[in-house]
Amino acid sequence: MSSSADQAFEVAMRLPEEDRVALIGRLLETMPARDFGLSLDTPNLLEELDRRFTDQEGEIRWADLRAES
Repeated sequence: MSSSADQAFEVAMRLPEEDRVALIGRLLETMPARDFGLSLDTPNLLEELDRRFTDQEGEIRWADLRAES
């Protein structure tokens, strides 16, 4: 990652979670369209994300998951 991207990341990480999520959405809107077979507009995907969000038993913290890779 370039130093300007690192700086932008550091600033973004100081934002409240809601603002970071909004920023992610805005950044994704600027990306060229690709067909990954999934879309945030796909009803099944949104249902699965909602299910996973409410299932706290199987929760793995991002920091823990990232540390494994």
